[in-house]
Amino acid sequence: VWGQRSGVEVIANPGQNTDPAAVVFDAIAAAKARETELLLVDTAGRLQNKKNLMDELSKVRRIIDKKAEGAIVESLLVLDATLGQNGLRQAQVFSEAAQLSGVVLTKLDGTAKGGVALAVVQQLGLPIRFIGAGEGIEDLRPFSGYEFVEALLSG
Repeated sequence: VWGQRSGVEVIANPGQNTDPAAVVFDAIAAAKARETELLLVDTAGRLQNKKNLMDELSKVRRIIDKKAEGAIVESLLVLDATLGQNGLRQAQVFSEAAQLSGVVLTKLDGTAKGGVALAVVQQLGLPIRFIGAGEGIEDLRPFSGYEFVEALLSG
């Protein structure tokens, strides 16, 4: 759905019980063959307390590191701002499995202030790269520390 909305090609394996690492392997090969500049890998729906899913995520990262050697790799955790401090534990576990390089903080359009962002930055050293304040593509925007602090203090 998001591929169509944003006008980008989606590489997927529609079969059931497909190994995510195999899909990533195929996607990297396709991106190289097509001389694609950007490959976005979405591993949504993972829970940090499901060991098998976290192991799959680690495997996906190993495939990326091996098959996309020399590429600039960003590994971003999409973190729900309404989770509060539980989000910190989630970020810790995902960081271990996927070598995170940053966070996308979502659901800032509701009552959540996103205080978890401070803990993630301070304790894990992960920068907030983007914020989401709605459900549309236009609602995802680069993070501004200044705007975030202003909103946190004013509201």
